[in-house]
Amino acid sequence: MALMAHEACDLNELLMSCVNSINCMGMFMNQATDPELKGMLQKHMAAHIQDYNMKVEWANKQSCAQKLQVPAMPGKTADGQNKTPSAVTPNPNATSFDDRAIATSYLLTLKRAGRDYAWSAMEATDPQLRTFLEDAFMMCCRHAYEVWQWLAKKGYYPVEQASTTYLQKLSQTYQPVREMATVGAH
Repeated sequence: MALMAHEACDLNELLMSCVNSINCMGMFMNQATDPELKGMLQKHMAAHIQDYNMKVEWANKQSCAQKLQVPAMPGKTADGQNKTPSAVTPNPNATSFDDRAIATSYLLTLKRAGRDYAWSAMEATDPQLRTFLEDAFMMCCRHAYEVWQWLAKKGYYPVEQASTTYLQKLSQTYQPVREMATVGAH
């Protein structure tokens, strides 16, 4: 089945995004000094390359025989809640990135790519393409969670638990549906 026009346009945008992500990740791996961050980038690179190659196959054949290897959800590590956030100021004269800038750039790239995958998946008419895009979305979500945990642990991403007052207001605002048997009955 041939791609629909909107799917081909989405695929083009997603391919350009992959080229950018992989190029940046290559540069980031060469500049990262934190072994954990560098290892995370190296581990993630294979999934991004597989994702890119699968999109190339979609562009060439309007189908793909592979299944994207979606990583498992990373376990929860230290959340950085007790860390005092480290201040940051943009540097318009930067010639390289430090570990914080690398992780921040990568996290924002993953978040943007995830939104793009989710939107494209909702618009895909081919079930196989939709499944691939959903898998790519999950890959981005799981990679982003891992990067976020690293940033939070280092004190680069402010983390604060919601206040008891807010949580009480939230729990008072929404109530469960009590009568499931009558929902949808005619």
